[in-house]
Amino acid sequence: MRVSWLFLLCFLFPFITLAQSGVITGKVTRIDSKAPVPQANVFLSNSTAGTATNEEGSFTLSGLKPGQYTLVVTIVGYEDYTQSVLVGKEPIKLNIELATRNTLLHEVVISTDADWKKNYAQFVKDFIGTDDNAKYCVVMNPHAVTLVYHRSQQDLEAYTDDFLVVENHALGYRVKFLVKEFNSSKLSHIISYSGERLFEPLPGNKKQQEEWKKKREEAYYGSPMHFYRSLYTDKLGDEGFQMYRLTRMLNPNRPREEEIQQKVKYFSQQGKRDSVNYWISLSNLSKYYREDLSKDTLHNYDILYKTEKSGVFAVSYTGYYLYVVYTKKREETDFKDVYHSLDMPNYETSVVTLTKPYLFDTNGVVFGNEAPLYEGTWSKSKLSDLLPVDYTPGQ
Repeated sequence: MRVSWLFLLCFLFPFITLAQSGVITGKVTRIDSKAPVPQANVFLSNSTAGTATNEEGSFTLSGLKPGQYTLVVTIVGYEDYTQSVLVGKEPIKLNIELATRNTLLHEVVISTDADWKKNYAQFVKDFIGTDDNAKYCVVMNPHAVTLVYHRSQQDLEAYTDDFLVVENHALGYRVKFLVKEFNSSKLSHIISYSGERLFEPLPGNKKQQEEWKKKREEAYYGSPMHFYRSLYTDKLGDEGFQMYRLTRMLNPNRPREEEIQQKVKYFSQQGKRDSVNYWISLSNLSKYYREDLSKDTLHNYDILYKTEKSGVFAVSYTGYYLYVVYTKKREETDFKDVYHSLDMPNYETSVVTLTKPYLFDTNGVVFGNEAPLYEGTWSKSKLSDLLPVDYTPGQ
């Protein structure tokens, strides 16, 4: 099977991992009347820490790892509230005021049941995934997601006004996701999304817990989270990672993907089979040529930089693509556009495209406005393989 999809990681979740001891308490009220807001969802995005306000609008989050988090408060009828908090030894007390939400005039979506099912099937494939774990993911409220397909651009957009709830019975989590933006382009083959999410462990017997523990470790080892944690601790080699410089140029004999798709569609409608086959043959050409992989491995100091903020690091390099190999797993997918040296074992391999320097924290979570583009193994990572920021192997 050949796969050429790219994956754009774009989560705005800053975190730092240390010992669990922090506490956040607070009260949520209306900004106009100062009346308490009960049953509001309060959580630290991308973690397992979450609760709801009581009748007085009060809440408590305890047992937190010290560090920087994004606190999220959301409830139907009010604007979502987010605030960066730095959890430490001293308890944090917050007074949060919510503004009522003005009705948003989204694009009017008119589609048949068949169109909705087709668009939803693509959304599930691109958002949740197609691996073995994805087979055990169940969307509890599929109609919470609004889908908009732009036929001319072959582009699928999606968003939610409330939590999209997905039960991942492979990893043992119920994931509640506020999808702010989702975009899947058939022309550029780029999938991107952003939003806030909360992980809730599913209840299970001892046997299920052991199976989930094993599956979580399988999802973690070799993942971007594992890589970035190994990068800042200078343990890449010990953890099975190798980094190389990759240089490559676009293949001048292969037209742009947009042009190929347009030509295939046009000649298909005209019934000109020979022309269709010609453009399909062009699409099968490699996207790149003159690819060169350095023989010398990179070190963490070649791409890693400290920032002014404690526990936050930057990745920066110029003149090449970052080629990351994980030597403890074999790759089973044939990525047409990912270079692979014949004298190198078929290990899991990812190519990282850097547009601008980007940030990550000690939990291995990328955040900020800039995000890397992943090809290869890491491009396969979808919701079915995601772990909360407070996950550590052996839990």
